[in-house]
Amino acid sequence: MNLSVDVNADLGEGSGHDSELFDLISSANIATGFHAGDSDTMHAAIAVAKKRRVAVGAHPSFFDRENFGRKELAIPPEEVFDAMAYQLGIFQATASALDVQPTHVKPPGALYNMAVPNAKLADAIARAVESVDPKLVLFAPDKSEL
Repeated sequence: MNLSVDVNADLGEGSGHDSELFDLISSANIATGFHAGDSDTMHAAIAVAKKRRVAVGAHPSFFDRENFGRKELAIPPEEVFDAMAYQLGIFQATASALDVQPTHVKPPGALYNMAVPNAKLADAIARAVESVDPKLVLFAPDKSEL
């Protein structure tokens, strides 16, 4: 049996140390602008990932720059669907412009944790991912609604 381990990190969030981390990982969750990052950092992170042969995935959140996506917000599932689909579309377009095929989606912080017990929220996230690209893998905790 041939096993491998995916070393994954959240990048494109403005930490200033992404370039060093790309040498240590095999996949990156790149911020899509709502909780951190912007179009320039997203573009730069995808470009570096391509150069270093690191798989890329979107790291979409609800809009919460003030709290870095770490505060639970009462947002209806359909608004979460819209926010996710919007960010995933931008991410896909940016990656495509750089000739990169995204592999996955990993919601960050509070959104990720809120979807664990909440079937309606988890469904909104999954539907958004499927609507943009059904081939994307959705990262989720084991035995959760997500």
